[in-house]
Amino acid sequence: MASALPMSMLGRSNMWYSESLVDIDEGLYSRQLYVLGRVAMQRLANAAVLVSGMKGLGVEIAKNIILAGVKSVTVHDQDSAQWSDLSSQFFLSESDVGRNRALASQPWLAELNSYVPVTAYTGELGESFLATFQVVVLTNSPLEEQLRVSDVCHVHNIPFILADTKGLAGQLFCDFGENFVVDDPTEAEPVCAYVQHISQGMPGVVTCGDRQGHGHGFADGDFVTFLGVEGMSQLNGCEPRPIRILGEFTLEIGDTGSFAPYLRGGVITQVKVPQLRSYEPLRAALAEPKISNTDHRGHSLHLAFQALHAFTAERGRLPRPRAQADAEWLLELAQGLNMQQKLLDEELVQTFAYVSAGDLSPMAAVLGGLAAQEVLKAASGKFSPLAQWLYFDALECLPEQGAVLLTQETCASRGSRYDGQIVVFGDEFQNRLGQQKYFVVGAGAIGCELLKNFAMIGLAAGKGGSITVTDMDTIERSNLSRQFLFRPWDVAKLKSEVAAAAVRQMNSAIQVTAQPHRVGSETELLFGDQFFLDLDGVASALDSMEARDYMDKRCNLYRKPLLDSGTEGTKGHMQVVVPYLTQLFGRAQDLTETTVPLCTLRHFPSTIEHTLQWARDEFDGLFKLPAENVNKYLGDLAFLEEQQALEVLEEVRRCLLEKPHSWPDCVRWARRRWESLYCHAILQLLHAFPPGHEICPGVPFWLGPRRCPHPLEFDCDNSTHMEYIMAAASLFAQTHRLQVPRDPVAARETLRAMSLPPFHLEQGVRIPVTEEEMAEVSAAGDKEQLVALRQELAECRQMLLEGGHSSPHLMEPIHFEKDDDSNCHVDFITAASNLRAENYGITPADWDKSKRVAGRIVPAIATTTATVAGLACLELYKLVCGRHDLGSYRNSFLQLSEPLLVRFPPLPPPTTYKYGQVTWNCWHRIEVHGIDTEGEELTLQGLLDQLKQEHGLPVHMVLSGTTVLYASFWCQAKRESQLACRLTQLAGTLPGAAAQPPWILVLAIVCEDEEDDDILPPVHIWLPCM
Repeated sequence: MASALPMSMLGRSNMWYSESLVDIDEGLYSRQLYVLGRVAMQRLANAAVLVSGMKGLGVEIAKNIILAGVKSVTVHDQDSAQWSDLSSQFFLSESDVGRNRALASQPWLAELNSYVPVTAYTGELGESFLATFQVVVLTNSPLEEQLRVSDVCHVHNIPFILADTKGLAGQLFCDFGENFVVDDPTEAEPVCAYVQHISQGMPGVVTCGDRQGHGHGFADGDFVTFLGVEGMSQLNGCEPRPIRILGEFTLEIGDTGSFAPYLRGGVITQVKVPQLRSYEPLRAALAEPKISNTDHRGHSLHLAFQALHAFTAERGRLPRPRAQADAEWLLELAQGLNMQQKLLDEELVQTFAYVSAGDLSPMAAVLGGLAAQEVLKAASGKFSPLAQWLYFDALECLPEQGAVLLTQETCASRGSRYDGQIVVFGDEFQNRLGQQKYFVVGAGAIGCELLKNFAMIGLAAGKGGSITVTDMDTIERSNLSRQFLFRPWDVAKLKSEVAAAAVRQMNSAIQVTAQPHRVGSETELLFGDQFFLDLDGVASALDSMEARDYMDKRCNLYRKPLLDSGTEGTKGHMQVVVPYLTQLFGRAQDLTETTVPLCTLRHFPSTIEHTLQWARDEFDGLFKLPAENVNKYLGDLAFLEEQQALEVLEEVRRCLLEKPHSWPDCVRWARRRWESLYCHAILQLLHAFPPGHEICPGVPFWLGPRRCPHPLEFDCDNSTHMEYIMAAASLFAQTHRLQVPRDPVAARETLRAMSLPPFHLEQGVRIPVTEEEMAEVSAAGDKEQLVALRQELAECRQMLLEGGHSSPHLMEPIHFEKDDDSNCHVDFITAASNLRAENYGITPADWDKSKRVAGRIVPAIATTTATVAGLACLELYKLVCGRHDLGSYRNSFLQLSEPLLVRFPPLPPPTTYKYGQVTWNCWHRIEVHGIDTEGEELTLQGLLDQLKQEHGLPVHMVLSGTTVLYASFWCQAKRESQLACRLTQLAGTLPGAAAQPPWILVLAIVCEDEEDDDILPPVHIWLPCM
């Protein structure tokens, strides 16, 4: 159970946590730092972990925690590798059969992270040995050993984790002791809301909401504090107060009766308070299990795993695959253990027995990801641990009853590396896996995990099989903490090539080809009709929503299954798209990014994200776009005539006039810019909308998310002010190609000697409040001023060219680079954003958060990618089986920080097309062969005749993309000419067709007498070879 710690104990932490500080390699762990934070990373770096059992599940857990950066990992196993281990243990090879698993795996695990020593141990797990670890993990161990080790760990307050997989089922158990402190229970950013009113009383009631006008988002028992409240200022920065929810927009915060009356403004923010958790040891938890998935399947699997331990203890072996007698005996054992007489799913228990001898890579990946995240929680106190059991099964992966005959003979071991899989699915299924042709798009974190799983299960490892993996990116050092196929010596090499070589080493039979290309319209010559028609499916491991949407459309065009996976921090999702059965990827995902109104960014920011986006735009507006425009201006006279934006030409003129010649020039420029942004612009805004301004009588303008700003006064001794000056001056010098020393002493001397003109109020300046007003202001412009400025710049350019002085005025555009900490880019963003935040009373962001938001860095960790890749491969099993029932497939959502794993059937495809009373879904199209019944190639007239006769569609317009190929309103001569064209002639006139004519011509048609809501499916024409 969990409870919030008393306020006096907020500083408490788990007793073993070392206080020693370890340098965190930010270049390596940059993406993981944004998931766990520095404190948790420091604690990980002081945690020694034991992982016992080096089959597929054990090596998955070890791999994930080594990548995460714990202090050390000891891998333990007393048994030798068997052939069946190779179906999931990716660091064992055929030559390792007969060797100790831990000793054979250790060298490969040690390569994953040079900061994490990995040792192998093959002795007994004695009490004194166990006491040297901060976290202990057991896999593939008998119940007697589990109970003994659990008892030792509980007595010594060592977090204990038990994980196991048997065929298509797995279990996970955690015991973190009786007094485990969770310092940060959730992954989400603290909830914030804008205060609208606070009452005086006991209790005080706060009325608040978010900036979109929705509810506050808090929950009962949350702790909160306040910032920026006017009037009732006693609440600003107060000690965290517990709240009670009254409604969507109201909550209680305790006694406010003695406080001053509330006037306006303020933000209420959640404070994350550590929680105290208590856990039972395994011995007690077996009898009274707390199971996270509380349906009957969880209870039935709990009994099934206990029965399996009893079976193996009695018979010295696991149940034989598909042996009815063994399954019945295991069911009897489970019934005998069901002391509480809860509902027992007998069919589930028997099916579990049939496959319990299996060892599957996808199951190891899923449970290994879940278990490894629990290790990180135990080692860091970050996120909510499992309380206490989790059961997971994917028995729906088995073939439909009657579709495939699975017997003891077809599922018997064969002395093959796939034995762990054959005992579950049979030998014929293994042959089908080997013949598959798959396209893996992306060789990053998820792509590496997918390829590893594919190698283990034998996908494309047989006759006729193939995997094509494509990725245009090269390996960066920051990839190494989660893209486990890469090593330090692979940095700067192509991801696809290194990944392909790595999985060939895991399974020499896999037939994988690497390509260094992105997917998109520009690579459709390479990944064209024939390529997609030959495929059995596509696995998408892309981080670009645009590219994922493109692959969704390609799979829809060629009716190919798609496995799409994505992660962000500990959150992940997996979606399976099956032709005719499910909706498309784009229907289930929000493909649009929310954008902040420009007027909010420029004048009315309310969050630190707003000021960071503003600072990012300011970076481009100062150091990238002006330089690009100056270079275009000097290189091409046509630039002046083509450029319609007055502010762009004014920026070009300003760059020519303000060209610096020394470091003091750059400092003076930065100081003037500072004054303009953080003082003068704010004074101009306050002139238009003073603090007491009202929209209408009684309705303040500065209300809710709209914050009333105040101007800043420059101070050489203020570190943030000087950080802005130093970063801005350095970047200004660089963009003007000026080599100057970055001297802070000289900068201060220059600043103290400067005098700036006082603020001058500009009359007639219109400050837009809405997007519509913003568009009106942007559209307005002085055409006479534009003509005059063009003339002035043309004459200046001519003078520079004639005098041979144009080269010194060329500039160096600076492109924002987030991963070079020495280039001042993030320094500028951080300072610029925090100064603007100070203007508006917004809590500033540290350097790390500024880098993440401005660089649009997606937090990432190996545990999540491993889990989603395993889930994707479970769906692959169903695709290869040829499952045609929607209910057997599963989409998945997970959040390992909770921990939460939800699997649910995909939705069927909605009606997409309609004509009259006929409807079609997104997988339908009208297919036409390009040869008529007489063996002649179809003309456009023949196509229209066929569509009318066979489908009742009176076509009056034909399009290919945006190209109109026929329209009934054309003149007669043009219509007749076009109708007489053969379809291959029409295809040859389309963009890109000259390079490679299409095999499939996709046309859109518009019919006569359509209703307004009629949308016809596309016409797919199979063209003859051209």
